[in-house]
Amino acid sequence: MISRRNFVKTSVLGWAAAVASRSQLLSRAMPQSIGMDGLRFGANYVPRKRWWYCWQDWDQQAITEDLSGVASLGLDHIRIQCLWPIFQPGISSVSDQALANLHELLDAADKAGLDVEITVLNGWMSGLAFMPAWVAPLAIPEKGKNWNMFTGPEIIEAEKLLFRKLVAAVGGHKRFLGFDIGNELDVLQDENNIRGNPVSQEQADAWGTEMLRYCDEIAPGKFHVNGADGTHWFNDFSFSRQNLATTGHATVLQAYVFFSGALDRYKYSDPGSLHLVDYMVELAYAYQCDLRRRVWVEETGASPEWMPEAYMPEFMDHTVRNIARTGKAWGITWWCSHDIDPSIKGFDSLEYGLGLLDLQNHPKPLGRKFAALAAEFRHSLQEITRQKTALVIPDRGLSTKAWPPDWMYASLT
Repeated sequence: MISRRNFVKTSVLGWAAAVASRSQLLSRAMPQSIGMDGLRFGANYVPRKRWWYCWQDWDQQAITEDLSGVASLGLDHIRIQCLWPIFQPGISSVSDQALANLHELLDAADKAGLDVEITVLNGWMSGLAFMPAWVAPLAIPEKGKNWNMFTGPEIIEAEKLLFRKLVAAVGGHKRFLGFDIGNELDVLQDENNIRGNPVSQEQADAWGTEMLRYCDEIAPGKFHVNGADGTHWFNDFSFSRQNLATTGHATVLQAYVFFSGALDRYKYSDPGSLHLVDYMVELAYAYQCDLRRRVWVEETGASPEWMPEAYMPEFMDHTVRNIARTGKAWGITWWCSHDIDPSIKGFDSLEYGLGLLDLQNHPKPLGRKFAALAAEFRHSLQEITRQKTALVIPDRGLSTKAWPPDWMYASLT
């Protein structure tokens, strides 16, 4: 029996993970238009003015100023969020105004020199559910009807309608990077919660595979991914690890020391915390069938509720360098660009202070550190650490619950 602490310490310091899996799923290499040279630095954009409720009360000047602030950090891309009920209020109705606002956002991104990844089916974001009225659990139950967003044929066709409308609006824009089909969709799939879209792992995989295939069909050559959170890498729930590592054009990671449960076991400055994200990069990479495929650290971040604010730049420095040394990452997209205005109520307290920039659009110490790291890696070759030790992990029973992970995978017999 290996102790939990020694096992996990060995794993994060051992860096590499080899997984016993017989999956023969087809892997997709990154599209030619994206390229694989260099480590990209970006931010998950959160508008200072009205948060993402701004889709309904558009202020182009505020968006332009925000993205200028992001660009001042030397970043090259942003990831944005479409609130689903605003973009598609009815099963056959997509908002022309929301589409026009999206185009204006991409125009502002172009002026700032930023590529844009568009996250589409956002029924969940920042701890809140944003589900259209015509999708479960809000849709009125009707005999013979399936309102589940992952299994209902009519709902899936409506989802594809939204993607088609988005392509018609911005598919030809030079700053359109690609689609993230949805944010943390596993939250909506749990059969034990009230959000009303339970699925089996097979159903989740089938839905994700089909939506990504459809994105390739209507917007070929773009960077399409499934923005699943870190739950899947530790728990046999919702999308399978094999599916996430072999569909779309990169394997996505959302990795946080708090939500992963790392801080329940390690201090914020311990190796188990500082190496969490690069460990997860190696774990995700081990499931891939194509060694050319990259892992996108789509979300990671730090909160003053998790560690002293003065330590956060050092935490970022360790995290970014450790990711870079794997040589397997497409990019690092920090959560998030700006703090949330405290006058906008309803979020958990930690959500308000995660920005690289403050409410005056000025870089915080964390933002200045990210800018320095982006400049350093843009102008110098990254050192890739070649590990001599691999860790073999059984592809089962990594955790017995979705959140927080109980890290049962760290106890072996």
